[in-house]
Amino acid sequence: MNEMRPIRAKSGTNQEGTSAHNRRVMIDALRLNGQLSRADLARATKLTKQTVSNIIEDLERDGLVVSLAAVRNGRGQPSTPYRLVPDGAFAIGLQIDRHVTRAIAVDLVGTVLVRAQANLPPGGPANGAKVILDLIEHVRTELAASAEQAEKRLVGLGVAMPGPFGLATDNDDQWMMAAWQNFPLLETLAAGTGLEVALQNDAAACATAERMVGAAHGIDHAVCLYVGFGIGAGLILNGELYAGANSNAGEIGMVLLPPTLRRADQTSLEHRASLASLYQHLGADPSDPGLPERLNMLVNTGDPSIVSWIDAAAEELRWGVQIIETIFDPQTVILCSTGPEALTRKLLEAIHPLLPSNANRPGRSIPRLQLGMTDPWSVALGAAAEPISRAFDPRFSAILKTRANALS
Repeated sequence: MNEMRPIRAKSGTNQEGTSAHNRRVMIDALRLNGQLSRADLARATKLTKQTVSNIIEDLERDGLVVSLAAVRNGRGQPSTPYRLVPDGAFAIGLQIDRHVTRAIAVDLVGTVLVRAQANLPPGGPANGAKVILDLIEHVRTELAASAEQAEKRLVGLGVAMPGPFGLATDNDDQWMMAAWQNFPLLETLAAGTGLEVALQNDAAACATAERMVGAAHGIDHAVCLYVGFGIGAGLILNGELYAGANSNAGEIGMVLLPPTLRRADQTSLEHRASLASLYQHLGADPSDPGLPERLNMLVNTGDPSIVSWIDAAAEELRWGVQIIETIFDPQTVILCSTGPEALTRKLLEAIHPLLPSNANRPGRSIPRLQLGMTDPWSVALGAAAEPISRAFDPRFSAILKTRANALS
């Protein structure tokens, strides 16, 4: 293999007691680059060749890595490239939204293997919990039928739903789905599935999906501006998803403008520029299965009602992008949405020109704002990617945990 080509990878550490972190670093490097030789891995991760060889042998034995045919470059000895085994691990992701729930199963590299959805009945979690457990069981059964080792290698269940979490709210608050937040959701899902369960908000889930298989793949500093029923920001900082002290980081949809710029009704950003505001503007029922097709038609025909909403929402989101760039200094902002691609693309175009910020610098190789996923399944995909990330991605916390165990 060409020893001079740039390789995207995090650094490992040759200190004693950090093997778990180094395994994650190696898996991450293979995920980012596709296939690498042991020499490539040693050079990119700054680990010794012996450490790399030991970890590769362990990963092969665990069924996570496989060797490929040797490659000869120039006059040197042939090198053996390695790649991840997609069937090395599986995860299930669940999205819970106001009217629908979606579930997805993915493999180690983020390929979607099974997906299914169901309408949520009225009555909140009292009636919806069984629907969700049945949906997960359906996806799990389909996954087991398509992949022989799926049940044995299932690393967890990721759940995504609107935030913020842990606030005192009225059970009838549809914006925050308070009834679901006040329900013992994780305990119910863990008991019903026997899986390890973790929760994140929908914007963070979109960022997780973008990091694994989307526009943020291989980028260490990115913010995903998510326009769904509400608005949020998924923060990828130093290559890791940042959740905040209470898993509420990135709730930019709740931002109020300064008094001199605030509208008379003093509503937050998501009440003015989210898909929910569009549905209200059009007098549309968000539970209508034909709504995406209707929105596409309105966009493609240049209907004045949707054009006016796009212009107004873009003005609001332009401020959001400027705030994100100023506070977080990302390499790029990625506009994601569960709305149709045609609508999100028009919205992206209308947000330009961007306001001045510290991101407006010469020599940029990545656009300040770019289009990300515009798929109603992207939140569920990110939820499924989270257990994979939790099990295999390099994290500073993995080093701290290993060192703490070594000292105890």
